[in-house]
Amino acid sequence: MILGYIDWDIDPVMFNLGPLQIRYYSILFALAFWFGYLIMNKMLTKEGHPEEWVDKIFIYTIVGTVLGARLGHVFFYGWDYYSQHPIEIFKIWEGGLASHGGAIGILIALYIYHKKVSKKTYLWVLDHIVVVVALSGFFIRTGNLMNSEICGSPCDPELPWAFRFLRLHPDDALIPRHPSQIYEAVWYLGVFCLLSFLYWKKNYIEKEGALFGLFLVLVFGFRMLIETIKADQEAFEADMVLNMGQLLSIPFVLVGIWCIYNSLIRNK
Repeated sequence: MILGYIDWDIDPVMFNLGPLQIRYYSILFALAFWFGYLIMNKMLTKEGHPEEWVDKIFIYTIVGTVLGARLGHVFFYGWDYYSQHPIEIFKIWEGGLASHGGAIGILIALYIYHKKVSKKTYLWVLDHIVVVVALSGFFIRTGNLMNSEICGSPCDPELPWAFRFLRLHPDDALIPRHPSQIYEAVWYLGVFCLLSFLYWKKNYIEKEGALFGLFLVLVFGFRMLIETIKADQEAFEADMVLNMGQLLSIPFVLVGIWCIYNSLIRNK
């Protein structure tokens, strides 16, 4: 019998510059924002909006993402530890970012942006940003793969695409697992393609709230499903009927459904 699993032993450090480590995750994280900037610039230029809007939405989104993702990890997954070691909260370079926290951070940052910069409706801003955020999800989950983190749960070793993450703890390293990072990355890339098509070819930006709602339903609805084949990120999740990722996804899905419904009613 030929086992189908893939041994994954990629060093997360791409190269060293003296004492500085350049990691795949950092490069991919930067690429997410770089491509996001280029796409957003093209979108707003097409619509005839000031160039400074692009620069400012870029800055607001970066700050909201990083702060939100870090604080989300602290409060949703690691409060027992960080409440006892508060200085560790600032050591973001050691890892620990939560996508749900990042989403909340972006929502807060863009609310401020819509009030202070664009003066457009909040949904107008969100309909634009979700196109690039979907692509960012692809880059970030690829970075998680390079870090051998947020891995899938154990699976059939004969599954052709099963991975053994050899850099995990020795007790876990030889267990074939679902490469859930790849599942999510591919899905987010598909969501990006769909939202781009609806924006560029179907002019869905005129259906206020539709792109944002669709993004929430597709991304966080899928997140609820994918969590069933992902290893728990923290020990306290083992006894939960729905893990933290699933619980945090429910409000986003409900808001997405409401946005789509509202958009349909307004555009009927």
